[in-house]
Amino acid sequence: MSRVRIVGGQWRSRLLEVARVPGLRPTPDRVRETLFNWLGQDLDGLDCLDLFAGTGILGFEAASRGAASVTMVERDPTALAALRQAAITLQASQVELIRRDAVEFARTTPRTFDLIFLDPPYGKGLLKQLEPWLDRLLKPDGWLYAESEQALTSLGRWQTIKSGRAGQVHYHLMRGTGE
Repeated sequence: MSRVRIVGGQWRSRLLEVARVPGLRPTPDRVRETLFNWLGQDLDGLDCLDLFAGTGILGFEAASRGAASVTMVERDPTALAALRQAAITLQASQVELIRRDAVEFARTTPRTFDLIFLDPPYGKGLLKQLEPWLDRLLKPDGWLYAESEQALTSLGRWQTIKSGRAGQVHYHLMRGTGE
């Protein structure tokens, strides 16, 4: 079993176990450092959604930095068990774990979020499938973070304002534009 390190906040340097699930790839440390420098290190009061939670590292980074709530959606039972153990180990009471298909959750949840992390499995067109639900999921002044196998300029009305690349991973911080 491999591990991933939380890079900032109250749980900085804590190691979390990563489940052995095919296709699971934790967001690299350097990418997470960049993302949270862009967002600011203090996420106090924000409601966050880690939609394809996988290792949960993006959600745990947000919780470590003071997010009021972090909802992690993961359909793989092995990955979910590792997320549950990490939440217990960290005593992360603000983390809610949901076993469900991410697109189905996005389509049906009535909740809205300040910050959404999208790091779906590659090659399945999942970001495109989520586009119709993003306006409903994100609060008007919300942030959208997306990782993909290619550079993105937008997802629906959400435009890339900052981006980078680490190896095969393209990462993007997005903001909503007017209707």
